[in-house]
Amino acid sequence: MKDVETTDEAQLVEAARAGDRGSFGALIERYQDRLFNTLVRVLGSREESLDVVQDAFVQAFIKLESFRGDAKFYTWLYRIAMNLALSQRRRRRPAVSVEVVKERAGEEPVDHNPAPEACMIGRERVAAVQAALAELGDQHRQILVLRELEDCSYETIAEILQLPLGTVRSRLYRARLELKDQLKNLLPDEVDQT
Repeated sequence: MKDVETTDEAQLVEAARAGDRGSFGALIERYQDRLFNTLVRVLGSREESLDVVQDAFVQAFIKLESFRGDAKFYTWLYRIAMNLALSQRRRRRPAVSVEVVKERAGEEPVDHNPAPEACMIGRERVAAVQAALAELGDQHRQILVLRELEDCSYETIAEILQLPLGTVRSRLYRARLELKDQLKNLLPDEVDQT
């Protein structure tokens, strides 16, 4: 099998369609970590994200013949994963505390600054942003994760979410305002300065 990084995505998809499981495995290798990390940020749960990633790849394999190639494979895969995640959330809508969301998301990035106060403040900011993100609705959280954390272009977001470009821009604007309001409640002194 060719090197995973240099093999063209379209070639991998075509080979997988032709029955080459190794090519589909290469697609999994290429995208599983990125998809998992994105879903953890959107869903707030490592376990739930692992389940969705696995289900998404199974669905992608089953539906591979329906992939038209109009979009990138990751965009198509992300759409499958997000539909599965939203369906799963609708089925069970438990109320979860901020502490549980933080615990499920795993280790927080740690600021390696030697001053303990700076580390504590950094952790508090990360926790506040995670808590504020968890309070947003699915649409706003999803669009913020794609733009701000995944660094997707507006066009890619429009493609992934199947929305017009103008809707992406307006939702992103409203999501940022809502996040700012959430952060204002959690970090009133810092948000007022921005």
